[in-house]
Amino acid sequence: MGRDAQRDGTAVPRPRHGRPTPTARPPHDHGTEGEPATNADPTGSWSLVVPLKPLARAKSRLAGAAGPLARQRLALAFAQDTVAAALACPSVRDVSVVTDDAAAAPVLLALGARVVPDRPGAGLNAALAYGAEVIRARRPGAPVATLNADLPALRPAELSRVLAVAAQFPRAFLADAAGIGTTLLSAAPGVELRPAFGGASRRRHLLSGAVEMLPADVASVRQDVDTGDDLRAALELGVGPRTAERWAVEVSTAGESAG
Repeated sequence: MGRDAQRDGTAVPRPRHGRPTPTARPPHDHGTEGEPATNADPTGSWSLVVPLKPLARAKSRLAGAAGPLARQRLALAFAQDTVAAALACPSVRDVSVVTDDAAAAPVLLALGARVVPDRPGAGLNAALAYGAEVIRARRPGAPVATLNADLPALRPAELSRVLAVAAQFPRAFLADAAGIGTTLLSAAPGVELRPAFGGASRRRHLLSGAVEMLPADVASVRQDVDTGDDLRAALELGVGPRTAERWAVEVSTAGESAG
């Protein structure tokens, strides 16, 4: 884990097979299925873009921790907990998920997210730029931020702190826990997003002129999940209820198979 990672110090019980038992947080109320992704707090100003690749191709680097079907189910649970926490953040007005996954779309709509088809079909950065364009076609003066879909430990209060810092700059970003990638990129009203995600995106965003944000105590916004180690770190922080439930099922299934 990178030096920027924060931990809340909570002890995590471990079952006999050595895997962390997920610490779940209570679910949030996000309104009726099919409603627009608008926060109940009318003071929220940020519009978020969350990219989600087709689940069949998601989280291949979790191969050591979960099988192919389990990875798909975990990727969806991560996205659900990320979107739910984002919608519970008082700084957030709406969340748009850019995805072409037919299984994920209705599930995320049920949480209150808008689902935007990935019309460019040209990779992550093109999808993010397109999502921002769709938002600003509807809300021209909106501040926009991208948020990774794999932040299952995301806390609304920590996201709010990050967005408060982001509001001070034309473009800003938050590095991931490893200090290599990026979990959030923001653009003020009237400013082009210019995403440069993938691999060592922290350096690319710095070179693009975006300001690196360094707020304290925002570990849940930094902790994306690509590998088994990342997943263990997120579980120790305390993941959302969908990831906690899904992981408990996977651990139980693995234990039965081993037995």
